[in-house]
Amino acid sequence: MNSAVGKDTMHQNSAHTTTVTVAYAGGEERRGPLTMGQANMIRCILRDDPTHINIHDVWPVPEGTTSATVIDALRALAVRHEGLRTTFPHPPGAAPVGQVVASDGTFTVTVLDHTELPGDPAEYAESVSRAARAGRFALEREFPVRITLLTVAGQPAYVALAFSHAVADGSAMAILREEFAELLAGKELPGLTSLPPVDLAAVEASPAGLRKSEASLRYWERILRTGPQEMFAEPRGRRPGTDEEARQLTLRSRQGGRALAGAARRTGHPEATVLMAAWCALVAHRAGQDSCVTAVPSANRFHARVARSVTTTSQDALLHLDVRVETFDALVARTWGAVLDAYRHSQFDSVRLWEMIDRVTAERGSHFGRDVVFNDVSALPAPLLGTDTEDRDDAEQELTWGPPQALPTRLLAFTYRTAPQLHISLWAAPSVFTPEEAEGFLSGLVLLLEAAAAGVVPMEALAEVTGVRPAERGPDWLRVDGCWVSPDAVRETLGQAVGGLPVRVAAEPGRGGTADGTGTGAAGAGAAGTGAAGADGSAAGAAGAGAAGADGSVAGAPGAAPHLTAYIARGDTSLTPEEAHRALTPLIPAAGSGVLAPHRYVLVEDPPTESDRSDAWRRLEIIEEGTGRSRQV
Repeated sequence: MNSAVGKDTMHQNSAHTTTVTVAYAGGEERRGPLTMGQANMIRCILRDDPTHINIHDVWPVPEGTTSATVIDALRALAVRHEGLRTTFPHPPGAAPVGQVVASDGTFTVTVLDHTELPGDPAEYAESVSRAARAGRFALEREFPVRITLLTVAGQPAYVALAFSHAVADGSAMAILREEFAELLAGKELPGLTSLPPVDLAAVEASPAGLRKSEASLRYWERILRTGPQEMFAEPRGRRPGTDEEARQLTLRSRQGGRALAGAARRTGHPEATVLMAAWCALVAHRAGQDSCVTAVPSANRFHARVARSVTTTSQDALLHLDVRVETFDALVARTWGAVLDAYRHSQFDSVRLWEMIDRVTAERGSHFGRDVVFNDVSALPAPLLGTDTEDRDDAEQELTWGPPQALPTRLLAFTYRTAPQLHISLWAAPSVFTPEEAEGFLSGLVLLLEAAAAGVVPMEALAEVTGVRPAERGPDWLRVDGCWVSPDAVRETLGQAVGGLPVRVAAEPGRGGTADGTGTGAAGAGAAGTGAAGADGSAAGAAGAGAAGADGSVAGAPGAAPHLTAYIARGDTSLTPEEAHRALTPLIPAAGSGVLAPHRYVLVEDPPTESDRSDAWRRLEIIEEGTGRSRQV
């Protein structure tokens, strides 16, 4: 625990604490199924650390406001918004499938009265609010907001709140903060114009809503079957299957704000589009990829029926942006359509989505993870992610390091503000970014925006313009199925999966041009005369099917995409290709970087004398061959 938190805890413990039970009544009791956003968040709530998934906010209280007025305003919000009166009953060990809206009930307000607040009252209030995120909300019975009223000699100063993410997202908190301020000012709130959660669930379950969800699932499946399985596939990226701890790195840059505005004017595209293009360009450049796959959390509030609904509509938009264009201007133009496509397909049945993800990644032999996340909250009415988002407008450009936190991804960015300064916080996994490289990445982003504001930037000049260098990989790494793969890492992991049997993994041309490597034809698996068998046991065709080059090409097979063939000496075991694939896929998430399941498994009895030579394995008599993979779309 750092000293600041320790001091805040000490002040909190020394305050006089009372608990006020607040009764509310006047709403309507209702029941219904979950919304897609609620189901998505509840899945995370049941799985993730509460400090990661619960959300918080701090509401300042104007001087002269009484505690009674504050409590009356909180009561009015509970009556006004069904989402705040919602619980999610479910039996032990099962996930909720429905929601219940209470017509009346109670909630508690913890009052911490101080003789004086600590040196920085806003930071202290922030720490109290953040501390309240600890502990999982009891979805079936607990009021979904934990409320602490901070007072000085009985005079309210701040309301510190922690919300269950099942009932609120960042936009919902902004709406509640705005309405709270209006109520304290004695103003009358307008009638509700957006749907409450129960009605929103009905819209989503309509034929049109279901068609939209189905389209989203197809969109995601195409990316999961064809895009890179990991953005930062490189030797040092090999990591255990647990979260890494990363420190927060924050950029505050007036220089970046001016550059972003200038690039938007010159290209004629919105600032948000230009910033997204710059992010994707630099991520793909640093990762050495032809495309950028990044999760873009979406509030799905594009329609008036949900624009001001107090609920959670948060679901990921998955952006897959091909960066193979000549100029950054061309990439900006391409980004506009790609972002719209991603947002259009960000409403889905999250249970079915993860079932599809599990199925597709098992079939492909890959591992889908939210490796890269870009969350732009600069358009919200007020930044809602802590006091560290407050402006320090005097910063021409500064980079500051903050506390560490567990990182369930490899690169996470929050954009809090774009004007008058560009304000971004970045969490970069230490396994792939040194501190100097993380700082260079954010500085390089500003340099790219400055260059784009000044003129056309060739994409091939990104290293020169930004100072960011692509990942370094050895000559044994190659592109397979849209992914960077290390055959040695695949061999090691597969060997573990099959209990230490001898294994050889080789890059070979796709057989007959098929994506799963099971067809036959001119682009056969082995060199002519080597005795390598086709799918029907006959000798395969084209001569010169050699090893892959450093760029992922395969010698002797012009234009043929390389695929992985795994040779396994099964001895006297009864191992089958399907069993080998099923044993391998569960190990992939924790295996590290560069591991993708082979397209073809070839079983032989004993390894050759020269077991490090692929052609020696190809000359052996094949007992059985096949693939655990399914179709590729």
